[in-house]
Amino acid sequence: MPNESQIGQRLDRLEEHLKQENPILQDVVQSFRKLDIIGHSIGFLDHEESFATRTPWWPLISILGTYSSGKSTFINTYLGYKLQATGNQAVDDKFTVISYSPDESVHILPGVALDSDPRFPLYGIGQAIEKAAPGQGKHVDSFLHLKTCPSTKVKGKILVDSPGFDADAQRTATLRITDRIIDLSDLVLVFFDARHPESGSMRDTLKHLVQDTTKRKDSNKFLYILNQIDVTAKEDNPEQVFAAWQRALAEHGLTAGQYFSIYNPDVAVPIEDEAIKGRFERKRDRDLDQINKRIEEVRVERAYRIVGMLEESAQYLKSSLTPQITSFLRSWRRQVVVAELVIAAAVIILLGAGSLYFHGLSGLASLAGLPNKIASDRWLQAGSVIVLLLLIWSHFTLRRSIGRRLIAKTVNAIKDAPLKTRMQRILNRNIRWWRSIFCSQPTGLNSSKQEHLEVIIADARQYIQKLNDTFTNPSGSAQEKGEAATSAWSNERDGEQN
Repeated sequence: MPNESQIGQRLDRLEEHLKQENPILQDVVQSFRKLDIIGHSIGFLDHEESFATRTPWWPLISILGTYSSGKSTFINTYLGYKLQATGNQAVDDKFTVISYSPDESVHILPGVALDSDPRFPLYGIGQAIEKAAPGQGKHVDSFLHLKTCPSTKVKGKILVDSPGFDADAQRTATLRITDRIIDLSDLVLVFFDARHPESGSMRDTLKHLVQDTTKRKDSNKFLYILNQIDVTAKEDNPEQVFAAWQRALAEHGLTAGQYFSIYNPDVAVPIEDEAIKGRFERKRDRDLDQINKRIEEVRVERAYRIVGMLEESAQYLKSSLTPQITSFLRSWRRQVVVAELVIAAAVIILLGAGSLYFHGLSGLASLAGLPNKIASDRWLQAGSVIVLLLLIWSHFTLRRSIGRRLIAKTVNAIKDAPLKTRMQRILNRNIRWWRSIFCSQPTGLNSSKQEHLEVIIADARQYIQKLNDTFTNPSGSAQEKGEAATSAWSNERDGEQN
């Protein structure tokens, strides 16, 4: 089918890219292909989908935060290229996805370039926008765009610069995109402005970007950065400002995480006292070094995340979805059998009671001899065929009705909209008329396919071992907690005094 060939072509291009960059992940693509076969056979995936395209394969770093918190300046400094416009007020109200291009000219492409390309992290975002804000999904270009950049610092990874959060209520679609970006990101840098630590923008950011992260399993991918800390140099009170900022985070439930304080020397306020200047610079350089290390390690983390997604997807089909379908089939079979036994018993009782009432005991005897009469009477035989056909029609009507009712009950209990659609499709396949109600195995998931799932899970674990062999210290500083900033400032001060 054309759509299947399109998916195959995308996976072929992905494999070709990974052949040089990461051969281990090239093998992982093959495992995803095998998993896709199972996903299509049971109905979890439609013909346009692949497990491999449900997440971007390029490492993704998102930069979120308040207006004037220095996000764009940080990006430009990191890239070594003046790509983003900077300023104290909002300078861009769109999400900017930054990708490498060898072309020296910067190209700004419309949001549809991201919405329609599964290699990028916001593939299909138009549908998500439409669900959040009906009528806005077709206006993807109003929410995001793609910028190319010749800086080799972004080669092999993707950066996302968000529009700043302000104190006003955010558009629902913007928040939906933010949530999508956070879910897909390998690293999230959340910026705050040290010049306005108590502004409405900070409170809004805390509400939308901090409060929801406390319950996430991947909360360690968030780095909280208090930028432009150089404004405290005149009063020499960075400890107090930083501590107040941490207390604000704690009030929203964030008591753990990595905290940094930095500033850009190109736009910093002059620091005349050399001792204070040196202390600020050492702290800034140390924190920037840790941030940059985390950025550079996302490629390693992404490799582990992709392999983990492979195993998680296979485990879901095996340990979660299969039992759900099997339980549904048991309920369906039991209700159909019980309903038909009740109907059959009711018919027999009514026939017996009618014969007894109208003809007495002789009527019961006549009813018992009905099979012999049918065998010798062609008209009764023809009538029996008609009755049999009606019984078959009744059986399939009854099982379809019970199946649809059970499907509606099962689907309505699911909160996730995409999963609702998938489960509807899967269960409808399992009640097709040619499937026996006594078949206990889900459609498309026979014993052979279940063995294939086991092989895929085992392969995923082998890939993890290969990654461990490739990276002698795969977690590295990515798992190290940053030194508490207040303590760091104090240590610097103590060292100067000594």
